[in-house]
Amino acid sequence: QAQLVESGGGMVQAGGSLRLSCASSGRTFRSYGMAWFRQAPGKEREFVAAIRWSTGRTDYTASMKGRFTISRDNAPNTVYLQMNSLQPEDTAVYYCAADTTYGLSDPKATPVWYDVWGQGTQVTVSS
Repeated sequence: QAQLVESGGGMVQAGGSLRLSCASSGRTFRSYGMAWFRQAPGKEREFVAAIRWSTGRTDYTASMKGRFTISRDNAPNTVYLQMNSLQPEDTAVYYCAADTTYGLSDPKATPVWYDVWGQGTQVTVSS
């Protein structure tokens, strides 16, 4: 079974930084791109950032652009999320996801375009 595993979450004070990692495990698979989403208690899952392997294109939610950076590793299906200037409203469970089916060239910001998901990693930002 194809799986993704996130790591790097934790607790940080406002203004601090965290770097999340996501790598594949289990069955080997090929992906066309990956993304980060987050979900705060009582809220819908929210798009954070995405990257496409073929074009290198990235996309971000406007409120996170300039603070968060998505990047890839040379290892297959490995992606990072560097988060700077964290604020309490960034508190959420962060999920990574992979597109192994659609293969489009532009990053996609909705969960429907991703078919492999991780279990999530908690990020808590205190004021």
